[in-house]
This record gives sequence, C-alpha cells and structure tokens, in this order.
Amino acid sequence: MDWLQSIDWLQLLRCFCTGGFICIIGQILIDKTKLTSARILVLFVTLGAILGGLGIYQYIVDFAGAGATVPLTGFGYNLAKGAIKGVKEYGLVGAFTGGVTSAAGGIAAAIFFGYIASLISKPKMKKE
Repeated sequence: MDWLQSIDWLQLLRCFCTGGFICIIGQILIDKTKLTSARILVLFVTLGAILGGLGIYQYIVDFAGAGATVPLTGFGYNLAKGAIKGVKEYGLVGAFTGGVTSAAGGIAAAIFFGYIASLISKPKMKKE
C-alpha cells in the first residue's frame, strides 16, 4: 500500500476536472447545436492548435497534464508544437512535417483503434 502514498491525488483531480470540462463542452455542443460530431472534432483540434501556437495551451498542460493532452484539443496542441519545432529546425518545410512527426503515435493509434471500432460497431446518423 506504499504506492497509494506516492500518488499525487491533487494532480489526478486537476487532470480529471480539466479533461471532464473539455468533454462537457463537447457534449453541450452535441446536444445544443446542429453541429455534426466531425465538425466538433475539427473545432477542438483547431482550437488546440491555435491555443498551442499562441503558447496558451502550455499553461493548461502544465496544470492538468494528461487531462489536457489526451482530449482532441491536446492533439491540436501537439500538432502546433511539432510544427513550431519543425520550423526552428528545418525552416518552412518543418511547418508541414513537424506536426505530423510529433503526432505520429497518436495518428497511428487513431487509425488502428478506429479500424477496430468500425469492425465491432454499427454507426448511426445524427437526426436533424
């Protein structure tokens, strides 16, 4: 039971609340707007990239850890962070390759698990 003492419970709470808040925003958009799930996903990735490019999202990551990096806004942040790093290292070409390089693990996981989900689920269309 020594491992229980080594857990940072406050960090877990910050992670849970921040990730939960991002999910609440997504659920409100799904319930209260006519936006499709795909548009909401793109909105979250774009918002994360913009906030990441401006340096604002880094403060959220420092505060919440995985609660900020696991949701789609974190994916956008990771793309922006990689693109900025790529520009510093390779110039203009790095703007296009840096984001994909930094997010390659997430992209591969999304493709793999998306494929698995498509095999075992039956999709539904949103009613308008």
